[in-house]
Amino acid sequence: MTQDKKPDSEKTKSAKAVSGASDATEHKFSAEVERLLELVVHSLYSDREIFLRELVANAADAMDKRRFEAQTDPALALPENAGIVITPLKSTRTLTVSDDGLGMTAEDLAQNLGTIARSGTRAFGEKLGEAKPEDRPNLIGQFGVGFYSAFMVADRVTVISRRAGTDEALKWESDGKGSYTISPAHRDQPGTDVILHMKADAEEFLDPWRLRELIRKWADHISWPVRLRETGQDGKVEEQTINAGTALWMRPKAEVTQEQYTEFYRHLARAFDTPYAVMRWHAEGTTEFTALLFIPGARPFDFLEQPNRESHIQLYVRRMFITDDAHLVPNWLRFVQGVVDTDDLPLNVSREMLQSTPVLARIRKAVTRRVVNEIKSLAKTGGEEFLQFWENFGLVIKEGLWEDAEYRSAIAEFALFRTTHDEGWTTLDGYISRMKPEQEAIYYLVGDNLQAMRASAQLEGFKARGIEVLLLTDPVDSFWPERMHSYKDKVFRSVAQVRSDLEKHKVDEAALPKGEAADMAKLLPALKEALGDSVKEVRDTDRLTDSAVVLTQEGGPDLAMQRLLRRSGQAVPEVAPVLEINPRNPLIGELAERVGKGESVTDYARALLDLARVQEGEPLPDPTGFARLLTSLLAGGKAAS
Repeated sequence: MTQDKKPDSEKTKSAKAVSGASDATEHKFSAEVERLLELVVHSLYSDREIFLRELVANAADAMDKRRFEAQTDPALALPENAGIVITPLKSTRTLTVSDDGLGMTAEDLAQNLGTIARSGTRAFGEKLGEAKPEDRPNLIGQFGVGFYSAFMVADRVTVISRRAGTDEALKWESDGKGSYTISPAHRDQPGTDVILHMKADAEEFLDPWRLRELIRKWADHISWPVRLRETGQDGKVEEQTINAGTALWMRPKAEVTQEQYTEFYRHLARAFDTPYAVMRWHAEGTTEFTALLFIPGARPFDFLEQPNRESHIQLYVRRMFITDDAHLVPNWLRFVQGVVDTDDLPLNVSREMLQSTPVLARIRKAVTRRVVNEIKSLAKTGGEEFLQFWENFGLVIKEGLWEDAEYRSAIAEFALFRTTHDEGWTTLDGYISRMKPEQEAIYYLVGDNLQAMRASAQLEGFKARGIEVLLLTDPVDSFWPERMHSYKDKVFRSVAQVRSDLEKHKVDEAALPKGEAADMAKLLPALKEALGDSVKEVRDTDRLTDSAVVLTQEGGPDLAMQRLLRRSGQAVPEVAPVLEINPRNPLIGELAERVGKGESVTDYARALLDLARVQEGEPLPDPTGFARLLTSLLAGGKAAS
């Protein structure tokens, strides 16, 4: 096991002093190193289990280095069963991580374990404590600090190492406080043992089940086998390889079958479906990484009930798992599963510092662009599979129309919508191709139930004029049209908030009821007087053909958005609606006649307003009172006040 980063040459003096020594020699950490160790143990990592990832990563590096050296020196060849062995012993409260790697000399031990920073420990300690968040990851990546995470769980660490090609083994030991010792030791074969003398509050890491969990989490896909060595109650020692040992994304594409991709996806996503699409590529250039991503074939059963909206694509560095919380794609693509593996990030960077590194920002941008292009390509192919994909995840993707200015236009190109044109799906381009020559806007209606929306009174005037309307039923549909504003120079307009638009289009007379329109001159002020502040205005309209009344909104959120805001617990400003009256409706004609005769229409006004609320799915302020009022009117009597 070795650390990658080398300190300044003056830091090697202690190693030279112990070379060939027969007794243990003690070496003091400088005051800066002691402070730095405290920062590493208490500040750099927030998750104690990270120590195992760091030690296994170092062991894997040592194995890789020995394999590389053996290419020019066959005497350094790895043993046949080379691997990494983790041995917990509760009797001695120790955890040992052993490898068959290159091993370390006395000088290596002093350089790699006795010092940390190349350019001076004081400067590094100051940078770690004072650096801006966006600078920290790069600073951490310049120094090999992963080994020192062992002190989060151990009060003493012993390292026994023998360099391949030599017969000398040495022991490095420290409590991580003020000093370390280097002394002669014995090891049968080249390699390194890191022995952690566990703290009393870290004994959970001596339980085999916990170690299996951590190995599968952090080291499942490194190329070297990671074995767990257990001693049974009968004293029998058994070893079991815990990690999968194969990073599927690193194997040549020609060697991986579709069945293997499916099996890996199911393991990764804890799912049972077959992925709709598989994306695998290697990016080169300023930032190099390999990605293997999956678009699920089915929506997870708890997908919409998940407490957060974050992506969980797994980030690896040199096949070592770092986190599934790196936000590698935006929230509106959170259904995408997979892994991204890069060599351009420091393995020992903490997850808290990871978020601000420029390298990760470049990876995010490249991965998101690739996924969007893949979905656009799938949309062009179309077919039942894409329709099923959209039904599974379209309501999530449309969140990008609201919150992602960079990809809003790209999403709009492949997004699918229900409309009044037919029962199927359409794109915005399809809608525009069917627009009336004089039509200037893309009209939409927001609601909760598709079938109820198709029968909505709001659509009557549009149907009579042959104007198509988008039918939007997802929660985000109340928000994104206003944020997006337009598509290909066609503005979005809610049918509940337009009035003059319909006047520009000719009505199909066959869609209108027979008979003359009633005289509204006296009826409208009578209804407004009866309803008072419950409505902003009462007016006649040509947006209706069959229904007697409809509610519209002028100023503030429309009724659908108000309902959504109330459901989410947000305060909704009281904005009185407009009650629009259909002068061709027989009931309205009869009421106009009554007003003309001097009769009161107060009860009818209240009933009409509540009927309009019911049509829009609005809650009634007094359901019992409405029932009594309606019963009385149907019976031909007067309602009780």
